[in-house]
Amino acid sequence: MKNFRVEHYELTRRYFLQLGAAGLAAQQLLPLAAAEEKAPLQQAISELEYLTPQDEFQDVSRGNPLPHKLSAEEKTAAGLTRETWRLEIVADPESDSDLRNPLSLEADNALDWDGLMSLAKQRTVAFPKIMTCNNLGCPLGMGIWEGVPLRDAIWLTKPRKNVRRIFYHGFHNHDPQQIFRSSLPIGRVLEDPLGLPPVILCFKLNGEYLNSERGGPVRLVAPEAYGFKSVKWLNRVTLTNLFHANDTYAAKNNDIDSWLKTFAATISIAQELKPEQPIPVTGYAQVGISGLSKVQYLVTPADDDPPADDPYLTQADWQDADILAPPTHWGGDLPSDALLKRTLGFTPQGQPEKWPLRLSKAHWATVVPGLPEGEYTFRCRTVDANGIAQPLPRPFAKSGRNAIEQIDLTVSAV
Repeated sequence: MKNFRVEHYELTRRYFLQLGAAGLAAQQLLPLAAAEEKAPLQQAISELEYLTPQDEFQDVSRGNPLPHKLSAEEKTAAGLTRETWRLEIVADPESDSDLRNPLSLEADNALDWDGLMSLAKQRTVAFPKIMTCNNLGCPLGMGIWEGVPLRDAIWLTKPRKNVRRIFYHGFHNHDPQQIFRSSLPIGRVLEDPLGLPPVILCFKLNGEYLNSERGGPVRLVAPEAYGFKSVKWLNRVTLTNLFHANDTYAAKNNDIDSWLKTFAATISIAQELKPEQPIPVTGYAQVGISGLSKVQYLVTPADDDPPADDPYLTQADWQDADILAPPTHWGGDLPSDALLKRTLGFTPQGQPEKWPLRLSKAHWATVVPGLPEGEYTFRCRTVDANGIAQPLPRPFAKSGRNAIEQIDLTVSAV
């Protein structure tokens, strides 16, 4: 964390130098040469993170008791240790899917940890992904997830015909009422469209084996999807010829086929300000399936409501913020930066091939010009790589939250 903060201090210093070269003083903002005026934004950016250590992810696990809170003996009995983990990959008995070699506990050939590691010797995949809950307004954490493509395990079953979808779930106390299920089209598992990483049997996060709270020993990770598709404590995959999904979230009025959206949020902004005092702001952007081209902000009087015919303020005078460069120290308790050199989307030198990375996050910062006394509303938004501004093209909460954030500001001389 110390190295990470040093890195962000350097990013901030370069950021201010860039703004100075662009003539920030001519825009009647603060003179950037004054260190005491730069300090608030430097401090705010110094506290940002990029990769999230495993222990610092937010948790929205399901189960009673939560599987990761079971005792060591209970985890061993439940197959929640690397020594006892087993994954069944079988045909759906309610459909006509045909597998020549189903992997099951009954046949004593379910995939175990040694079998998974044997597949891992042939090919492992690592990719950056921000993990976000469909129904929360902020991500749970950002990491580099590593594992074996799920299709490599599926081919071990020698499927022959009548497979249209996979159903899967993890351990949930052998209580049918607690099973958390999800599903994917078989085509998405067997092929990686649009330059996406593969769906994986994940066993590492940020270079370390998954801990129990993160879904270890093995979870599924679907790169472009919200967290409910990346089921923890995975122990069963069912190949089916049924055309419909069976996701637990489907019964909760959610769009289960939604991809990650692009949106912006603030991390640091002073809400009580002196007149004409420049306002340093920092934030992050979740970079969804459609990428990210801009982060923008808008300051309006507090009593100015959006026009009825323009609820998303598409005609307002939005101003561009600055998307910060990628860090050179990534945080997240990486054992070494060697992982980055073999991570999809990075060069052999461990640098991002493009920035920002899809399905990831980026940090942004700006200095808002000082304001007269009064009450104001600060908003921020993204513009994706297709030129579409948040919350469009998908403004509906059922497919993931990305409403335009609003923050109240008070400017007073008192």
